[in-house]
Amino acid sequence: MPIELHHIDTGGDETPLVVVHGLLGSADNWRSHLKQWQRRHRVIAVDLRNHGRSPHVAGMGYEAMAEDLLALMDRLGVERAHLLGHSMGGKVAMSLARLAPSRVASLIVADIAPIAYGHDHDSVFAALRRVEAGEPTNRREADALLAEHVDESAVRLFLATNLERDDQGILRLRIGLDAIQDDYETLMREPAGTGVFDGPTLVLRGAHSHYVTDDMLPALRDVLPQAEIETLQAGHWLHAEQPKAFQESVNAFLERVAG
Repeated sequence: MPIELHHIDTGGDETPLVVVHGLLGSADNWRSHLKQWQRRHRVIAVDLRNHGRSPHVAGMGYEAMAEDLLALMDRLGVERAHLLGHSMGGKVAMSLARLAPSRVASLIVADIAPIAYGHDHDSVFAALRRVEAGEPTNRREADALLAEHVDESAVRLFLATNLERDDQGILRLRIGLDAIQDDYETLMREPAGTGVFDGPTLVLRGAHSHYVTDDMLPALRDVLPQAEIETLQAGHWLHAEQPKAFQESVNAFLERVAG
């Protein structure tokens, strides 16, 4: 049963660009990009289940998350959309493109391939659990707790976007961490659906990221045969590390496919 996703909608009548964040992200992470894209497009940024301000529920399967997204499009009266997904969100977007290709005008996948990946979030989950147990009352305390498990300050800043203050002044996690961890194995798997998405597709990858390496491209093209591959000088969070280049690539692609 699809859930009602929280979202940001810039409004408009044209075919929208729907933006789908990655694991432990939210629509809020994309606000600076939305300000730029809304000058040219209607943009809808979503909070996936167990993320941001969307409900916390059991199950993080890609088919279920794609159905959540499709239900949101139905609720907003969106017949077709350009889909942009980063990392886990890219797999959600690919799943929707395979399950309901008629609803997808084009697909933009940011630094993820349609394959299964190994585990690499153990330290991140440990850091979030440490904050949960430590009950910090300010951002400095929260960062110190995160730093017990995560060295990179940029990653800690990203994780801290999942904190919000409760009525007692304690910074709490706003994500459904139990559900995410319980279904982590599912998140590491391939996108849902079978066959190919034969529509216009752009794959943006980071030159310093291991998520879309050259040896993964045959498997990627098996699922996305029309994919244009562009490499940005960035790591996995390429939209944060190279925001201007990322926006320019997305804008150029949408101009080509949308006219």
